[in-house]
Parts: sequence; structure tokens; C-alpha cells
Amino acid sequence: MPQTPHSQPHNLATLIDYQDGGIVSRALVDKKTGTVTLFAFDAGQQLSEHTAPFDALVQVLEGELKITIEGKPSTVSAGHIIIMPANKPHALSASARAKMLLVMIRE
Repeated sequence: MPQTPHSQPHNLATLIDYQDGGIVSRALVDKKTGTVTLFAFDAGQQLSEHTAPFDALVQVLEGELKITIEGKPSTVSAGHIIIMPANKPHALSASARAKMLLVMIRE
């Protein structure tokens, strides 16, 4: 996918497409100080439990995701956010197609 032009407005959900049976990611910002990444999950796709060394903010753009943090599941719908704390196990799953924006600021 081509680089997203700077200094122009964009609809985040249109900057990434679904892939049948898969998860697609697209880095919008990838700097030493942090990352901003779009994800598109096809129905039934998931990211297994893992940890990250920094807090991460997830904003669901389309659909909804089940996000489990330290064993506690939350359903996060389009237009909502959740913060995944640093060094705490978390996992994500999509029962139907969903898109999200992940923002991670490194210390």
C-alpha cells in the first residue's frame, strides 16, 4: 500500500482493507518514540495472548473486538477505545470483521 500523504485529511477505516481469513496491518507512523498502526481482522481472527513493554491505546473503527486484559474480557465497539497497560497479558479476537487503530507511545 502506498504511503499515506501528510497534511491531508483521511478516513482511517478506508486506509486498510480486509483480507479473507487473515489479519492485515498498516503502519501509519513508525518512529523511535512510538507507532500508530491500523489493523483489519477478518471474522474469526485473533491475536493470541501477549504482553507489550508500553501502554497501548486501541480505538475500534468498524465492528467490535473482544479484548481480554489480564483474563478479563471486554467488548469494544466502533467508536470506543480501551487502554492496554504495559506488561499485562492481553489478547484480541474478532467474531465478525473489525478494524482498529493501535497507538503505542514508547517511554
